[in-house]
Formats: sequence, structure tokens, C-alpha cells
Amino acid sequence: MNEVKMNVEGKIITVFLSGRIDSANAPTAEKEITDFRSKNPANTIVVDCDKLEYISSAGLRIILRLKKETPDTTLINVSPDVYEIFDMTGFTEIMDIKKAYRVISVDGCEVIGQGANGKVYRIDKDTIVKVYLNPDALPEIHRERELARTAFVLGIPTAIPYDVVRISDGGYGSVFELLNAKSFAKLLSSGEKSLDEIAEMSVKLLKTIHSTVVKPESMPDMKEIGVNWVKFLKDYLPEDSYAKLYSFVTAIPEDNHMLHGDYHVKNVMLQNGECLLIDMDTLCYGHPVFEFASVYNAYVGYSDLDHAMTESFLGLKREVTVELWNKILELYFKDEGQEKIADVANKAMVIGYVRNMRRTIRRKGFETEQGRAVIENCKNKIEEILPKIDSLTF
Repeated sequence: MNEVKMNVEGKIITVFLSGRIDSANAPTAEKEITDFRSKNPANTIVVDCDKLEYISSAGLRIILRLKKETPDTTLINVSPDVYEIFDMTGFTEIMDIKKAYRVISVDGCEVIGQGANGKVYRIDKDTIVKVYLNPDALPEIHRERELARTAFVLGIPTAIPYDVVRISDGGYGSVFELLNAKSFAKLLSSGEKSLDEIAEMSVKLLKTIHSTVVKPESMPDMKEIGVNWVKFLKDYLPEDSYAKLYSFVTAIPEDNHMLHGDYHVKNVMLQNGECLLIDMDTLCYGHPVFEFASVYNAYVGYSDLDHAMTESFLGLKREVTVELWNKILELYFKDEGQEKIADVANKAMVIGYVRNMRRTIRRKGFETEQGRAVIENCKNKIEEILPKIDSLTF
């Protein structure tokens, strides 16, 4: 029959399905597959659904029997419509089913967001795509989708990805619909919003995030991550500095409030007057000192030795991002006084430099002059600030 083709290589049988598999042809299809398997014993069956347009319950029963008889049975190249059938009937929970992803190009597209794990491009006026740096990012994509859904259900304004695509030059991306949305960075650089307006919107959204309580099992614990950052630096810091730093970070109280983890002007969009968070793969929970550390790095810390970095990373001059950092602190801790603001800044800076030092070492920073300079700067900053603080909490 035309709907089923098969071949065998070693102990692997590949079954190619096409057209429609339903009650009219399912018995014949199953007989052909059974006859082929009896003549070609195999340990693995791969069902290629690239040309399969529809499968009914009769066809699903064929797949189920194949899975029971040969546990190592997988489906590949499943179209979104057919995948939905497998998903709705629970097949995606009992066997490995791989989608056939449409391919898109981001060549020439505007970069509107950037984080530790990928870049966000606008591919048309209605749509953006986050392209992951990891070429095997499917687990990351599914994890970020679940984090975004968790945040959305808890009332955090965020865009939920509606599709996964392959990128023409390699890797995967998540597609979002964001009609005419613009990043805070774009609004600020174009003059559409003033620095004060961006700072006010940033703080309002930060406070919404930080007031949201999450279930610990739903996302990572930022304190645990921070402790591991410090442990990594044990052999790179003076013994007394390490001991003090370790005691400070382990003393940070448990806190089940949400953090974004990579909060900056390229990861917040404005759409129809509503602020939307993107790049949700860093979502976590913990004390807000960790959030302010990431904000400090984005606006100040990463560009300590090369002020042009803020322009290449955020599209803004360093003097603008430094002013934005100071304004965010001033608004977030309004009426708490300059002494409190300076104390929070110092605590955020310590964690920020810990993160940047570890990051640079892990990226083989000791092998380059620039990397060694960043590591030394972070080390000096940590040792300079530690005597000024008595904890990492506020």
C-alpha cells in the first residue's frame, strides 16, 4: 500500500507513514508492518511521520502495539497537527515523539533582546523569535516554556511561546507573538520614553515580580545557585575573603519570592501600554539581592573595563545605563535614605562581581589578557567592598 514504506539497517527498522492512516487502511498497514518485522527482526523501530497527514484511533492502536512489542520505538518528523493528536491522546507521555519543526532564517533581523542563553530577533511586525545559543536546546526550550506558563498563571505579564522552530544556520528557537512591541532599550535609545519613565516602569514590574510567592519545586532556588558561585571561587580568592563571602551568602534567608534572574532593558517589552517580560529561562526564587546583582552587572559591572560593552549589548551608552541603575535603586527604595541605597548597591555589587568572576574563569578567561583583567578587577572589587558590609541582606 502507498501509505506505508519500510527499510531495515542492522537491527533498526524504519517505517515511513504517509497520507492518512484510518480505519479503512489500518488493518492492511499493520499486516504489512508485521510481515516485514517477521522477516527482519529488530531491536529498534523508528516511525518517520514526515508525510503523515492524519492518524485515527485505529492507526494509534498500531503504534501502541508496536511500542508494546518493541519498547525502543520512536516517532520522528511529526507535523504540528499530527503531534497534537498524539499529545491529546497521551502518547507523548509514554513514548518519544519528535516534532518536525519548520525552518526560519534570522539573517538581517533586528536583535531586540539578549540574555545569557540566547538572542531575541524580530522577524516581522507581529512576531519575535528567541534563538538559543545551545544547538541542542530543546530541553531548555520546554523548560523555559513551563517557567513562562508558571509566571503567567501567577499574574506576571509575560509572552508565552506558541511554536518551536529550527533556525536555518543551526539550532532552535521559540516563537512569540508580540504585535508592535518594543523593548525598553529601543524605547530609551529612540527617545520615545525618557530615562525616568523607563526606570519607573522597570521598578513597578520588579516589585510585581518580587511580591509574587512561588512554589519552590516550580523553579530553581537562587540561593543554592549563589552558594555554588562562591564555592567555585574558593581557590581564586584570599582565604579570609572567601570565608567571609561564604558565610554571608549561606546566611541569606530562604525566600520564596520570584526573581527574573536576568532583568534589563532588552528583556522587557512594552506592548499597548503593558510591560511584558521575555527571556524567562532564568526565572527563579530567592532574596532580591540576587536580582539587583544581575541588574548591576547588566548596567555597570560587565562594562567596568570596556565602557563600549553597554552599547554593543544594550544599545545604550554607559553613562545612560549607570544613571538608570542609580535611578532604579532610588525609586525601588524610595524614602529609605541614601545610606540604605548605598548599602544595597554594595551588596548587589559583591554578588555581581562573584558571578562575573566565575563566569569569566569558566569561559577560559585566564587564557586571554582581557579575561585576566576582568578576573583581577572582580577580585579587587570583592575585596574592596566586603569590609563595607555586614551581610548580603536588606
